[in-house]
Amino acid sequence: MVRWWSGTAWSDVTTPRGPGLAVRTMTPAAPPKPTEQPYSPPARTSRTPWIVGGAVLAIVAVLLIALVTSGSGGGNAPAAVPAPLGTAPAGPTFPPGTVRIIDKSAGISYPYLGGGWLEYDLQQQYETTTTAGQYFTTQATVPDGGEFIAQCTSGPVAEGFGWNGPATLQPTLAALADSVRANYYPAPNQRRVLRDEARTVDGHPARLYEFDLSWHVSGYQATGERAALLLIDVGRPAPALLYISIPNTHAELYADIDHVLADVQVL
Repeated sequence: MVRWWSGTAWSDVTTPRGPGLAVRTMTPAAPPKPTEQPYSPPARTSRTPWIVGGAVLAIVAVLLIALVTSGSGGGNAPAAVPAPLGTAPAGPTFPPGTVRIIDKSAGISYPYLGGGWLEYDLQQQYETTTTAGQYFTTQATVPDGGEFIAQCTSGPVAEGFGWNGPATLQPTLAALADSVRANYYPAPNQRRVLRDEARTVDGHPARLYEFDLSWHVSGYQATGERAALLLIDVGRPAPALLYISIPNTHAELYADIDHVLADVQVL
């Protein structure tokens, strides 16, 4: 073991002697006599290993802080985050710094809900001609062979749902809600309407239809889901549909529905 000479004093700590290092005894406690040769301390070794080690620790600390900060949602993105899914999410993720989802085809934008929500890349929705948005998987396999998800998606409404201008917002939205119920949920199920109301979104006529579905079907972890459909006349041939659905296995995220609805913008 060796101590290190600072030029004026010896170090308090000892370290293992490295290869090629000559070990010398410490200076005597009493001052040397004038007739003796001054003590020659061993050559000081480079500080590079200590600097590198300190830099590595600093880098690790910065990375840990960055991970904690990004996981908390930061100050830019909405704070709502889905409950842990047990495994790392698989699928395309949004670029860092994303705070809104811009659906140019539908003509609207709305908040990105934060870490854990993936960019929608699943099947095309029957109700829209294109589908953009976000989702996360709540059950990897269900009896019909697909997966069960929470989603917040949008797109221009497809033909066949009765759209003929703002006067048809209510019947078009009712037809869309029936289609969603028939296409994406286990049956039989029961529907309880929570809201069916006219709205204005960014100065444009719109209508909201929100409901709870419940079922008891073997093989499904969820026994119900809350869904909200917002239909907006964006001044294009096809209105924009925003579809939000959260299974009751993640009921703590129901508040995200209002969070999104309150911050929809028309492009």
